[in-house]
Amino acid sequence: MPTVAVYPGSFDPITNGHLDVTQRAAKMFDRVIVAVAGNAQKAPLFSTRERVALARAAVRKLHNVSVDDFEGLLIHYAHRKKATAVVRGLRAVSDFEFEFQLALMNRRLDPKIETIFLMPKDEYIFISSGLVKEIAGLGGDVSGFVPRDVQQALKRKLAPRP
Repeated sequence: MPTVAVYPGSFDPITNGHLDVTQRAAKMFDRVIVAVAGNAQKAPLFSTRERVALARAAVRKLHNVSVDDFEGLLIHYAHRKKATAVVRGLRAVSDFEFEFQLALMNRRLDPKIETIFLMPKDEYIFISSGLVKEIAGLGGDVSGFVPRDVQQALKRKLAPRP
């Protein structure tokens, strides 16, 4: 039976750090699903549909990676996709406490689904979607932090209105 992992997140927008974690996960599992959370509580810059489209464009060359959106409990989604693991990226120690709590709660909800923590390469460890949006919104160059499609989408979304 093929191994399936779910890599959930808001991906608002997907960054090179997210892609690095996705590539690492793709080497470990037969199939990886980048699961874009439709969580409206975060007030995302991009709609769920836009985030899914940007993520699909970013992972198009990874043959065993797909992109989907989901609502509700991650564990329920993982069951529907027959996933045996949840992949989470860790950038810094500050991420660990929150991610650890999520992992323990998910384990409590279903002990058969493991949480795998992956760190991006050093060059991506400081990148966050929030910082990327802030830099782009102030007219800064984000080309080293996000795929080209995302860079163009940020320019369109954050361009000053006449």
